[in-house]
Amino acid sequence: MYDYIMIKYGDLILKGKNQHIFRRNINNQIAHKLYGFDIDIDFQHDLVFIKLKNEDPNEIIKKLDYISGLSSYSKVKACSFDLETISKHAIDIISEEIKEDTTFKIETKRADKRIPLTSLEISIKLSKIILRQASQLKVDVHHPEKTLHVEARQDQTYIYLDKIPGLGGFPTSIGGRGLLLLSGGIDSPVAGYLAMNTGLEIECIHFESTPLTPIESVQKVIDLTKKLSKYSSGSKIKLHLVPFKEIHEMLLNEVEESYLITIMRRMMYRIAEGIAKANNNKVIISGDSIGQVASQTIESLIAVQEPISTLIIRPLSTYDKSDIIKLARKINTLEISNKPFSDCCTVYVPKKPVIKPSIYRSGLIESKLNFDLLLKQAIKNTRSIMVKDRETINIIDKGFTVEEVFNGDFGNE
Repeated sequence: MYDYIMIKYGDLILKGKNQHIFRRNINNQIAHKLYGFDIDIDFQHDLVFIKLKNEDPNEIIKKLDYISGLSSYSKVKACSFDLETISKHAIDIISEEIKEDTTFKIETKRADKRIPLTSLEISIKLSKIILRQASQLKVDVHHPEKTLHVEARQDQTYIYLDKIPGLGGFPTSIGGRGLLLLSGGIDSPVAGYLAMNTGLEIECIHFESTPLTPIESVQKVIDLTKKLSKYSSGSKIKLHLVPFKEIHEMLLNEVEESYLITIMRRMMYRIAEGIAKANNNKVIISGDSIGQVASQTIESLIAVQEPISTLIIRPLSTYDKSDIIKLARKINTLEISNKPFSDCCTVYVPKKPVIKPSIYRSGLIESKLNFDLLLKQAIKNTRSIMVKDRETINIIDKGFTVEEVFNGDFGNE
């Protein structure tokens, strides 16, 4: 039925003379994601053609759905420019893809100016032939449910139904590296996905307090990282697991309840900055959404970031919760995030957290804490693992704490 999948890039015109860098990055990702398929790939200046052999085109499209920077892709039939031949192939495609009564139009692009007919004339002639044999179609040139595209180029004419939208955005890793604060909730993986869609390559950091928190909470984060790895340029993401139990216990015992989350997040940001600098991550990415909870008011966000100088990016800052949930469902992280295993930020939630914490009060509380050595130890003892799209990591049966997991068989793999 189809000869190619035709891929169109996103709006690279914004990048001027740097277009070739973006295009090369996307092409490398296409080749990587489609490794192992029996296909040929033709990278042209403005398009990519994937020559289909015995592969299911829908399986290839599933892989393309994870690549940022692609505008659209289509399953394409190729032939010479001949109206009868084009009509025959178009009818075959329509018969296969359209079973019910549908509104329809033909959109022609005549790139080969040697053809004596205009684009509109080609569309009209093809419509007359096709409509005689496809009774389920009714013409609607303004708001059709289906559009048959005919692109007459100098090499061949390409026929396809509709354009499958790609992720858009810019290719992952073209914009530098960032460290994602990954909690295990709904918001942070969505923030990571959006950051990658703008061109950032990410690593993830999670603050684990096992056995104060269950080992399943860490497994959740590993599973979420694996979902995100599908969108990364190398289909893998480094995950840093920070031992936070001692700091967590100190804060629970020595910090007044209303300021507990504020001080805890200030400690996390200090550690995250240390991990980020050690791993060449230029920014920190957070899943904060302004005003969603008490710890995400403007005053709170200002207070918790005050101890560090690293830029913090908050992709969800203006998002509504329902929109975040839609994105989580789209990237298949919602079900994992909804698993009932709490992390250190949610297992001991204050009854009345301060809504507008002050930097001065936060600093005064911290001046009474002996935390410098604990932060250094947490950074030093952080465990890092590479989470890959095509590999499964299961730690639930390997111990009750991350330390036990790494000291056991898992650490020796």
